Amino acid sequence: MLRLIPVLPFLGFLVNASFGRRISRRAAGAVASAVMLASLVVALVAAGNLVGLPNPGRALVEPAFSWISSGDFSVNATLRLDPLSAVMILVVTGIGSLIHIYSTAYMDKETDSEYARYFSYLNLFAAFMLVLVLGSNFLVMFVGWEGVGLCSYLLVGFWYQKESASDAGKKAFIVNRIGDFGFLLGVLLAYVRFSTLDFQDLARSASALSPETSFGTLSLITLLLFVGAAGKSAQIPLHVWLPDAMEGPTPVSALIHAATMVTAGVYLIGRNAVLFSHAPITLTIVAAIGVATALLAATIGLVQNDIKRVLAYSTVSQLGYMFLAMGVGAYAAGIFHLYTHAFFKALLFLGSGAVIHALGGEQDLRRMGGLRRELPIAYSTFLVGAMAIAGVPGLAGFFSKDEVLFQTYAGGHTLLWIVGLVTSLLTAIYMFRLVFLAFHGARGEEPGAAHHPSHLHDAPPAMALALIVLALGSIVAGYAGLPRALGGSNRFERFLEPSFIVSQETRRAAGLQGDLEEAETATASLEVGLMAVSTLVAAGGIGLAFFFFLRNPRAADDMVNRFAGLHRVLANKYYVDEIYDVTVVQPIRIVSEDGLWRGIDVRAIDGTVNMVGETVVGSSEILRRLQAGSVRVSAASLFLGVVLILGYYLWR
Repeated sequence: MLRLIPVLPFLGFLVNASFGRRISRRAAGAVASAVMLASLVVALVAAGNLVGLPNPGRALVEPAFSWISSGDFSVNATLRLDPLSAVMILVVTGIGSLIHIYSTAYMDKETDSEYARYFSYLNLFAAFMLVLVLGSNFLVMFVGWEGVGLCSYLLVGFWYQKESASDAGKKAFIVNRIGDFGFLLGVLLAYVRFSTLDFQDLARSASALSPETSFGTLSLITLLLFVGAAGKSAQIPLHVWLPDAMEGPTPVSALIHAATMVTAGVYLIGRNAVLFSHAPITLTIVAAIGVATALLAATIGLVQNDIKRVLAYSTVSQLGYMFLAMGVGAYAAGIFHLYTHAFFKALLFLGSGAVIHALGGEQDLRRMGGLRRELPIAYSTFLVGAMAIAGVPGLAGFFSKDEVLFQTYAGGHTLLWIVGLVTSLLTAIYMFRLVFLAFHGARGEEPGAAHHPSHLHDAPPAMALALIVLALGSIVAGYAGLPRALGGSNRFERFLEPSFIVSQETRRAAGLQGDLEEAETATASLEVGLMAVSTLVAAGGIGLAFFFFLRNPRAADDMVNRFAGLHRVLANKYYVDEIYDVTVVQPIRIVSEDGLWRGIDVRAIDGTVNMVGETVVGSSEILRRLQAGSVRVSAASLFLGVVLILGYYLWR
């Protein structure tokens, strides 16, 4: 049954890719949505069967076929469902189904062939992501890993007639290849060290070892795997591709940011939790990179004017929170935030898509405003998503973000907690800046710009359905992880426990928290206090956004003028792309063009080949004159030859 989960979307890809030009638009959208819903049903049944199994070793395993067998090396194409992969397949199929349904209305202006091509790519994306999370070993995971990389290239550059879209697709593909190089090296080194690529065998072998007190083989393996994770999940310095991925259709952005590609890096670390727990140096790097990414992206999001780019940097920032959780050993908290983030981030992107759809493609916040009355469904659902990501109590983002910050503080990482809290403040500010600029105030117009359509339409039924369901999920999803401090039992963490089999001795030796259950019981009052702090921070951020961007916009303009240099740095994203262009892209271009092409290819290789040809042509020209066919020339040459021979002998 596990095979059906990725196979069904793959069949949808085959149908639309093969017959998309022959079937109607409605049929193409229906096929793509139906196979995703069918995959969701199978995933729910499989997850139900999993829950019915006893807790120790809770897993469903389905060997598909023997894939590679060479000497002592053998790899089977095996699918494995455990609590971690169960959460992931439900996120991919559930959120993915809603995005497919939403897309049937959003992409209504595309031609029939483009419409079918879009849905074929969307189905293929989901199929590869499901292979990635269901694979029981590194090689099966790698098939899905590279597959989602391919699909991101195809979907980000979907409107390939636009140079910016095709460039963004290439950028996403190339940056991810850099991360994938590290991922492959880590996989190869893991096989050399443990003689297996199976996740469970690796975990058992690593469990018998002691955590490394200095940088050793395990640290190198995990660091290389983290390079791959940083590429997929857009952590610094490989974060530059994700904001440019906004060039694709908005539902694609929702699928990439909420349910598929960018979650793969977080999943990779969670899947290899035992291995990472034995490499505390790598975990420290993971936590530091995560919190730095969260802060950097949040500061950039403060000044972006493209509605989708604000959300893109928001995703980069929230992924930083997930890596922070992984780095402090709170693996379940990281996956919990991944799970809740899928709801409110998909909601925010699809809500922005409803705005863009209503405004005829407009994405500049400066040209929006006053939309809450004209787009009530889009506004109300978007507001829920903004409140959730800002950490308003009672919504999904509050529970998961607070769990990450609590685990960070309880683990003794006070500095990281402070940076995370500052990032939370910035998140509330930039998200409600977006809300106030887009939906409140007066309609803005840039000088000389075309006016918006006089009659705006709210989300059509298919889009509205997805928005409402995701809004409900953004409200209730967090209660799956209700902590003990609020009368719950953190069922989400308990459910995931079998996937993170890290002994208490290992946790203590690696400098992680010891017995988490005892820690939760002993620090319930601490967690309540930290929740109160987080609530005040969220309220403060919303209040600041209200003052600067709704109540007194001139104050915001004054701040921009006062800190013009800092604003310029943030607006230009810390000039990271420009630095890469100067230090990496241009040197490679110069070496490639002037050195390898003009110097070696044109002058050395082509020059040598051309010289040989010219030598043959020149010598042939001389020889041709000796074979002119003239009797006089032949007689003269014969006479000259006789004279030379006789002269030689006479001289001797």
